[in-house]
Amino acid sequence: EVQLQASGGGLVQTGGSLRLSCAALGLSFDDYAIGWFRQAPGKEREGISCISSSDGSGPRTTYYEDSVKGRFTISGDNAKNTVYLEMSSLKPEDTANYYCVADSWGSCAKVVANRGDMDYWGKGTQVTVSS
Repeated sequence: EVQLQASGGGLVQTGGSLRLSCAALGLSFDDYAIGWFRQAPGKEREGISCISSSDGSGPRTTYYEDSVKGRFTISGDNAKNTVYLEMSSLKPEDTANYYCVADSWGSCAKVVANRGDMDYWGKGTQVTVSS
């Protein structure tokens, strides 16, 4: 059974930092694009970051939505089969439920396009940024 276990959310003040983790059980994240979506109450879901699958020939491609570019960093730990989202300079508008996803396409195209038809979705982890 495949599970994506997201963790690391919490309450932080404006300007603070958090690190979200997405542990993949039952699949190798080398073979999947792993991404993060977020959804705030009353707002559309948005794909904010992604790391492509590994083709063994070079670094994996990463994607960041404009509003998080320069503040968020996505990375992977092969040994732990875990993807991290380091979030810094957090703003109140970053408040949302954050979901990690995995897709066998291998590219970040679906995250970029805000498509919901990912192979796997994890349960969300809540991030709240106080002003």
